[in-house]
Amino acid sequence: MPELPEVEVTRQGVSPFLVGQTVDQLIVRNSSLRWPVPDVAQNIVGQTINSVRRRAKYLLIDTDAGITIVHLGMSGSLRILPRNTPPEKHDHIDLILSNGRMLRYNDPRRFGAWLWYELPEEAHPLLSKLGPEPLSDAFNTIQLQTALAGKKKAIKLCLMDNHIVVGVGNIYANEALFAAGIHPQTAAGNIDIERLTILVNEVKLILAHAIKQGGTTLKDFTNADGKPGYFAQKLHVYGRGGQTCTACGNLLSEIKLGQRTTVFCGVCQKR
Repeated sequence: MPELPEVEVTRQGVSPFLVGQTVDQLIVRNSSLRWPVPDVAQNIVGQTINSVRRRAKYLLIDTDAGITIVHLGMSGSLRILPRNTPPEKHDHIDLILSNGRMLRYNDPRRFGAWLWYELPEEAHPLLSKLGPEPLSDAFNTIQLQTALAGKKKAIKLCLMDNHIVVGVGNIYANEALFAAGIHPQTAAGNIDIERLTILVNEVKLILAHAIKQGGTTLKDFTNADGKPGYFAQKLHVYGRGGQTCTACGNLLSEIKLGQRTTVFCGVCQKR
């Protein structure tokens, strides 16, 4: 599943081709996504795109009339193509632009979303209760300490909770905890402020680096230009269960935590 860096890389890739363009047509070949594509999504036709933003893993295409909310789901991707490019299998939606190009949405598993909303995005049910962006100043040691106070839940699960901080999915939670030397099963409320400070900094550094590298290479992820990300070669623990730790040489452990694969080093992540 694309995580925050992959979504941000996608935003950066498509934004220059969308901003300032008028939408000539919205073609919906298959409206049966995670939620049905609403008929009112056609309200974007004739509108000029003012900006393309990201909130958590949602892309927000802004116009004066409202916002198109796009989620890539498990396997969705966006591509910028010439407007007459024939559709292929799983090409469900085309946003036809006035510059002779189109934004094409492909989603084999159809677990993504295309929604329309006319009020400020903060009021939308999917966005209203989200925590702070991890790369913003709002995500900081004090905020995290307050959010985790008294919690017995494993820190990894809390780090992946979008009510606490958005966009830290399984890949980057594994990597940030390894970099901070924190065991993924540690009770979140028991972590002292010094280690929380390190964790916050590592989350920011790892996500920023992943974005710079173009996202992580996943089976289903390609950038807006069709190229894969290149961050996978930098991963220290994710996907490496049973292999040697890059720091100490100990064999990495692999467990299930919250139904997600969790990999850690029992030597480097004792606390």
